[in-house]
Amino acid sequence: MSVQRQAELSPTTAEASPALALSLQPINAGASLRDQAYAMLRQAIADADIYQSRDEIRLDERVLSEALGVSRTPIREAMTLLEQEGFLRTVPRRGIYIMRKTKREIVEMIQMWAALESMAARLATIHARDEEIAQLRHMFDSFRDTTPAEHIEEYSDANIAFHQAIVQLSKSQIIMDTIRNIFIHVRAIRKMTISQSDRAARSIVDHLRIIEALERRDTELAERLVRQHSLDLADYVERYCDFLD
Repeated sequence: MSVQRQAELSPTTAEASPALALSLQPINAGASLRDQAYAMLRQAIADADIYQSRDEIRLDERVLSEALGVSRTPIREAMTLLEQEGFLRTVPRRGIYIMRKTKREIVEMIQMWAALESMAARLATIHARDEEIAQLRHMFDSFRDTTPAEHIEEYSDANIAFHQAIVQLSKSQIIMDTIRNIFIHVRAIRKMTISQSDRAARSIVDHLRIIEALERRDTELAERLVRQHSLDLADYVERYCDFLD
């Protein structure tokens, strides 16, 4: 049984701020240490709340080495790959930091997400099986007798899983591969904003309309609803998310 460990990474500012915890597990020595370290670090960054404050988050090789149970060499190799993909950045004589996007960059990423996910929805009406589309409704069974705001963390996870599922229902590997890197930052912003301005309650209404369009195989409507749902998020970020500046 693997033991899950938390790598506590402190923000690099003079003021005290909560540490960012990356959820990591010791690596299995049976496979490529670099590839496993890469996969685990990438997933940990995706799962972390990297926009919880304005402070930069520096990755500590020693802390990560202890959490993953490997030497620093595969950690460095993995971080090099992540930097090439735009998730990390090296600051000379200071270290390696998690890459966070500006508001403008986030808005543009959400707009790109809107284009890709709406095409995924269009393809889902053509390629997805009835039982696969039906599973989308079950993602929100837990909120049938309550409101999303009462269980915001659980709803946030369901919300993100819903958008991932639509992409997967497209059966398009090109879309899935293209959207993969965008998703890390869009996911973090969705988690950050879902509890604001009654967005959770409005999102579940949008989701149900999207599901109904998919069930009816209404290609044009499904594509339009999914695109507008994400463009509404882009507009919200543009207007209200000052923490990204």
